[in-house]
Amino acid sequence: MNKVAHRTLDLQQIFTWLLADGIVDKANAKKQYTQAQAIFNNATTPMHPLVAMAQCKLHSAFPPHRMLTLEWLTEWMAGKVELPFFRIDPLKIDFAKVADVMSASYATRFNILPVDMTATDLVVATADPFSIAWEPEIARLARRNIKLVITNPLDIAQYTAQFFSLAKSIKDARKMSTADLSLRNNFEQLVEMGATNKQVDANDQHIINIVDWLWQYAFDQRASDIHLEPKRDSSIIRFRIDGVLHQVYQVPAVVMIAMTARIKLLGRMDVIEKRRPQDGRIKTRTPGGQEIELRLSTLPTAFGEKLVMRIFDPEVVVKKLPELGFPPDDAQRWDELTKRPHGIILVTGPTGSGKTTTLYTTLKALATSEVNVCTVEDPIEMVEPAFNQMQVQHGLDLSFADGVRALMRQDPDIIMIGEIRDLETAEMAIQAALTGHLVLSTLHTNDAPSAVMRLLELGVPYYLLEATLIGIMAQRLVRTLCSTCKKPGGEIANDIWESMIEGQAVAKPAAIYQPVGCHECRQTGFRGRTGLYELLTVTQKFSKLIQPESDIHKLKQQALADGLKPLRVAGAYKVIEGATTADEVLKVTAALTQ
Repeated sequence: MNKVAHRTLDLQQIFTWLLADGIVDKANAKKQYTQAQAIFNNATTPMHPLVAMAQCKLHSAFPPHRMLTLEWLTEWMAGKVELPFFRIDPLKIDFAKVADVMSASYATRFNILPVDMTATDLVVATADPFSIAWEPEIARLARRNIKLVITNPLDIAQYTAQFFSLAKSIKDARKMSTADLSLRNNFEQLVEMGATNKQVDANDQHIINIVDWLWQYAFDQRASDIHLEPKRDSSIIRFRIDGVLHQVYQVPAVVMIAMTARIKLLGRMDVIEKRRPQDGRIKTRTPGGQEIELRLSTLPTAFGEKLVMRIFDPEVVVKKLPELGFPPDDAQRWDELTKRPHGIILVTGPTGSGKTTTLYTTLKALATSEVNVCTVEDPIEMVEPAFNQMQVQHGLDLSFADGVRALMRQDPDIIMIGEIRDLETAEMAIQAALTGHLVLSTLHTNDAPSAVMRLLELGVPYYLLEATLIGIMAQRLVRTLCSTCKKPGGEIANDIWESMIEGQAVAKPAAIYQPVGCHECRQTGFRGRTGLYELLTVTQKFSKLIQPESDIHKLKQQALADGLKPLRVAGAYKVIEGATTADEVLKVTAALTQ
């Protein structure tokens, strides 16, 4: 690439390249250039020529005549100047390290952003490859070779503001206090000579900025959980996205203590108490006005308090069953079960398998003005105005069983019990079902038939279970392939397919979809999750098998005869649909074979 240090990229150069590549039709080139020039000249703030081009919403002269988006134009331009195209993934950038290379004003002045630094190289993102007057100075100061990459100009502007602002807040917060490790209430007492006992204030503006950024960042990245984890030297922040944990950033220990205190304060938790676990909740809004609820949980660890925030999107409970991944026939059977006047329906699966979402979605559909829906939870996952929700209070001797006992006097039609953990709660649930109420609850078992064995092990009399149990559903969450980049190709090995269909007559697909990776899915090949469901409807034949010495194998055989599709078979259908991969299905259902 012929680099000219004081030359800037302009519209004329871009149009010359577009015409040379035949992307812009010559007959309309003058009109399109005039349109782009008008947008560029009339902008109230300085505008990059690629942004002006993208706002014209032009289409390529080549089939399939795709729109010339800013992302496409930037990647195309990278090829023209023979530089790598780089998409900024905030989760993969140590912005404190790159922010030390130059000031925010310097980066803004030249529209550049450091994105990576090794022992020998500094990678700098730019959208103006010909304007490199800054390069010798930065190479000298950083004592590294400069490697240029081309990036979307709007991304550079956005992340320059975010990265430098956050790096400054963390640096300033750290300056306010030396790293006094004794603040952590840790088991390894470490005394630093000359260290002060001054702690960063949870209400300090720098800490407020960091916490606000953390939440907004998590919402933007579609995180379901935020983990603040104290470690010996520095603490880490991790996000769970589509079921997988990603490390986001490391912060000084003293800053993490202040962040945790700030969040506990907002969640109305005891800020001083660090020796026992606590729960709390916060409701906030995104800049777009969307309400988000966070459930907080603290845990004392060797190096201080670990804080996990689970993010609940209220929009989830507005979804219909098919949007959660229910096959049409299972959705119909589930609707029929939940419209019965009385009986017990159980949802089983491990933590994080979507049980709460399924129950809330179901209750939301059932909670009309004609019925009284009551819940007893520990804790209340999402506050829903359509329900009457009660929280278990162990300190006040208000258990699940006590809660159900109280709800029985509240004239309920439908009762949801957060979890059946012991015999007393199970007996209260059965009592509620026997007296004409529909009861929904959760249980931790690997599959649907095992729920019967679990209740019998708790000590529930078989004849009461036989009289009240009407349905059991086991579920898992599996990552879905990114719809933007997935591609057909490859074939499932016969042995893998046989292990998935478990002897059922499901034809193997000729080809399956494979993950690729793109900007939309952060190069993972997966975006979002969907449910796998195993719905057992308790028939008369199945009910008769519920005995003091029930045989789990006979229960499973009868359930299959009654139309149950095992979780792996449900996964096989998702693979056929192109929604996910066989590896993903086998990974989330691995416990079923153990």
